[in-house]
Amino acid sequence: MRLVGDNVQMGIYPLQEALKIADEQNLDLVEISPKADPPVCKILDYKKFLYDLRKKEKEIKKNTQKVVVKEIRFGPQTDEHDYEFKKKYAMKFLQEGNKVKAYVFFRGRSIIYKDQGELLLLRLAKELEELGKVEQLPKMEGKKMIMILAPLSKKKKN
Repeated sequence: MRLVGDNVQMGIYPLQEALKIADEQNLDLVEISPKADPPVCKILDYKKFLYDLRKKEKEIKKNTQKVVVKEIRFGPQTDEHDYEFKKKYAMKFLQEGNKVKAYVFFRGRSIIYKDQGELLLLRLAKELEELGKVEQLPKMEGKKMIMILAPLSKKKKN
């Protein structure tokens, strides 16, 4: 096997000799590339290696951004004041970097006002176009008409 490491003369060694060298340094012999010809092994402290690996994974996980979806509910005949109030919250959510799921809930016979619900959602999308983009156009799902807005990426804002 090919032996590599910090305090080791790189070269090809038999398994017993590689184990002996690792034991003399109070380190572990770890197989890095088993499919290579000959297989590559490295002499290192395995517990420290695992610790560093977990630390890197945690760092990567910490830097990933979690997507949060906030919901805003409208009725098909939402009046102007309520609309403005809910639009203000949608603006706040988009500025914080959250997605907004705006939906119009049709209760009972109000399902006949589908066109009003769609106009309401499209109006919201038009008024929020400088903060976010429409990810999903209004579409009916059961008794709800749903539209999803995603915040504009930070690169586009600058």
